Amino acid sequence: MRFFLPAPPRAAAVILLAACCAWSLGAQAQKTGNGRAVKTVAGSAPYATRDDAMRFADDVAERRGLDREWVRATIGSARFLPNVPRLMLPGPAGSVKNWQAYRSRFIDATRIAAGVRFWRANAETLARAEEVYGVPPEIIVGIIGVETIYGRNMGNFRVIDALATLAFDFPQAHPRAAEREAFFRGELESFLSTKSRTADDPLRPVGSYAGAMGMPQFMPSSIAKYAVDFDGDSRIDLVDNPADVIGSVANYFKAFGWTPGMPAVYPVHFEEARLKKAMLLAPDILPSFSADSFVAAGAVPEGEGLLHKGLLALIELQNGADAPPTYVAGTRNFYVITRYNWSSYYAMSVLDLGQEVKAAMEQ
Repeated sequence: MRFFLPAPPRAAAVILLAACCAWSLGAQAQKTGNGRAVKTVAGSAPYATRDDAMRFADDVAERRGLDREWVRATIGSARFLPNVPRLMLPGPAGSVKNWQAYRSRFIDATRIAAGVRFWRANAETLARAEEVYGVPPEIIVGIIGVETIYGRNMGNFRVIDALATLAFDFPQAHPRAAEREAFFRGELESFLSTKSRTADDPLRPVGSYAGAMGMPQFMPSSIAKYAVDFDGDSRIDLVDNPADVIGSVANYFKAFGWTPGMPAVYPVHFEEARLKKAMLLAPDILPSFSADSFVAAGAVPEGEGLLHKGLLALIELQNGADAPPTYVAGTRNFYVITRYNWSSYYAMSVLDLGQEVKAAMEQ
């Protein structure tokens, strides 16, 4: 998604015309800034007919000082995506996670080769990002590779449709439905606020079914807070500009407390006679134990982990019903990676992909 220097909002009549145009129920083709064709997933009923959506539009316009008709027309142009609410529901209760299966989805020869090409093409920018933000290239490369295979799979849902669907029709069967609905209403508001200050058409951006955009799959609020113009061309482009993508990912991690030079994980082994696994696992991924207290509870970090000065968390990665879990000691930097996606499996995939690409670079 591109974010240009601020420009006056377009006339409301132009957007109203767009809202009145027929929108096919099949896939629609459109092009990104570099001419790449994207088939977008189209929705069904327009939100212009929904009183709750229009009340929300009025409220956002008043609180944000936006043009009321522009906000109403933009939200009114959004279409309900019937498949999206189902995609937000958690998996069946009692299902066992499988770290090896999860890992295999993100770490293979194709993705590693793409990572090598991306790193080589952007080596100077990655080095500059590490200098400015303290985040090493393998972490940035791991994130972008896991998220979109370096821009290959950035999503094909119209962002305005995805955000509106989750803001106004979030599945009530979800255990945290009210909280998640409020989150997506905030993301829709952030999207509208940003778009009102740019020359972009708010109906064109495409992304994931949750409304995440660009190579790094930033949500609208993350774009507003953390996206940077890293090449100094007076615009932020997270779709076609690797420099802005690299700088923005690095800035995100710095904002959440990335510590330069600190490993994200250490290998760990157990001393069964004094192991207090339940106690160690209770804080989940939040680092809560000093190295000494970790050892006292029967979990022994290996190598430099014994000398780690910060707090540690015992990370458990299940390997299905028929194999024992994998365990590592996670540092504050591991926790920072989970701020991008709140999953230890995701964070380990990012780390492993980054290391695999780095190793391939050195061959």
